[in-house]
Amino acid sequence: QVQLVESGGGLVQAGGSLRLSCAASGSIFSIGTMGWYRQAPGEQRGMVATVRSDGSTNYADSVKGRFTISRDNAKNTVYLQMNSLKPEDTAVYYCAARLYGRIEYEYWGQGTQVTVSS
Repeated sequence: QVQLVESGGGLVQAGGSLRLSCAASGSIFSIGTMGWYRQAPGEQRGMVATVRSDGSTNYADSVKGRFTISRDNAKNTVYLQMNSLKPEDTAVYYCAARLYGRIEYEYWGQGTQVTVSS
């Protein structure tokens, strides 16, 4: 089992920055890829950014150049640095973990609200 706890959400003005953190505990040795997803009201949850165990990253087109995902394996924590925030970035952000050899993300955090005012 893996437990994920997010922190760092909040209210920020457009153009501002926030950093989200996700601390993992439990069977962390089995975690391959970690990612950040978001869900806005009335929309489906979508991928924001992912980072593999080797450090390789992937981003949604809408956040490329503005968001940076990073992973500190010593602290079992993944971060999402969000710069130049836009009102359309407003959503609940979820941390997710996918085990080695698995296709689907099995573990999710409780979510943290990010609100960007115009």
